[in-house]
Amino acid sequence: MSIFRDRQIKGFALFLVIYAFLMSAALAWICQSQITAAKSMYLKHTAAVVSSLLEQNVSKEVIADAVFSTKADTAGTELLNYLGIGESAAGDLLPGFSRFWHTSLNKVLFLSSGLILILFAGTFLFLRIRNRLYLQALKTVNRYRNNDCSCHLPQYGEGGIFHLFSSVEQLATMLQSKNETEHKTKEFLKNTISDISHQLKTPLAALSMYQEIMEAEPDHVETVKVFLDKTGTALKRMEQLIQSMLKIARLDAGSIVFEKERCFVKDVIALAVNELMERAAHENKRIITEGEPDRTMICDPYWTGEAIGNLVKNALDHTGPGGIIRITWESAPTMLRISVVDNGGGIAEEDIYHIFKRFYCGRYSSGTPVAGLGLGLPLAKSIIEGQDGLISVRSVLHEGTVFTLSFLTKL
Repeated sequence: MSIFRDRQIKGFALFLVIYAFLMSAALAWICQSQITAAKSMYLKHTAAVVSSLLEQNVSKEVIADAVFSTKADTAGTELLNYLGIGESAAGDLLPGFSRFWHTSLNKVLFLSSGLILILFAGTFLFLRIRNRLYLQALKTVNRYRNNDCSCHLPQYGEGGIFHLFSSVEQLATMLQSKNETEHKTKEFLKNTISDISHQLKTPLAALSMYQEIMEAEPDHVETVKVFLDKTGTALKRMEQLIQSMLKIARLDAGSIVFEKERCFVKDVIALAVNELMERAAHENKRIITEGEPDRTMICDPYWTGEAIGNLVKNALDHTGPGGIIRITWESAPTMLRISVVDNGGGIAEEDIYHIFKRFYCGRYSSGTPVAGLGLGLPLAKSIIEGQDGLISVRSVLHEGTVFTLSFLTKL
């Protein structure tokens, strides 16, 4: 039975078995001692009767017949009643019976009192241990209610009560994990809103200023045109900022499910750089791709293209006219590596450990509006690591930078 898996209940059950054995032994001893005492009383009384008859010169044969006789006639019964020692006689009048009765009563009272004390002591001890267990559990549950899960419910063994404690502890752990998740979610939402509001202050202030200038000089067409261009740039900056922040927020919240598939590396690279070729040509820069055309990789092509595109944008931002951005890929038995190499300004040694932080702007940043967003690299890192990939960087100041993406080629 499952109830006897509980060590305390098993101990109490063992106590009851021992107690039943002791009670049975005590009853057997009382019965045996009463039989012995009754036999002794009978022999003494018979010896007294025989002695009295012998003194009256009654023959031994008659006495023997009387001692072993098992018949009781009416005359004998009437004589005993006449003498006052019949069945209705008081115990004190019967020879030896009063002492026998008192002795037996004392033995029964003594043994029964001892057995009752043992039973009460064992039961009290069991209930005390059980109550201490309940109080300990209640104290722990109260601490759980106060979000303190540093303590644990008693786990002394098997049994229903300990299974209940185990379930309560699992529930407390789940609630604590849920509370921590909710707290992290609130902090994440708070930080995200704070980042967005902080980053929108500058372009919003610029737009407000541009509007005031255009309203103040409506007749100056050239001035209006200049500030309309600046307004478009500021709006584009805001759009890029909001889109990047929303993507990072979705990645951090785990609401984006990457749909991995086997695809050609060249197709992912093409998806990443197609829209950037025109910008590179306009800025007198070149984007070169090199690698085996039949090489494949396992990834989400859309999001991986987004990450590589952000790395290429970063390279364009930090590379001057005539610069070259080279995208290469190579494979090992279980790993595919994609490298984005530029010959731009590079990254200072003290900045290289911080470039994946949001809104970080290094000491040698180009200072251009797009470069100043500081979200491209964090977004690329979130996308790559979200697909169980790795991203690393090597750079030499004023010589160039190499970003390397590593993906498993076998699931």
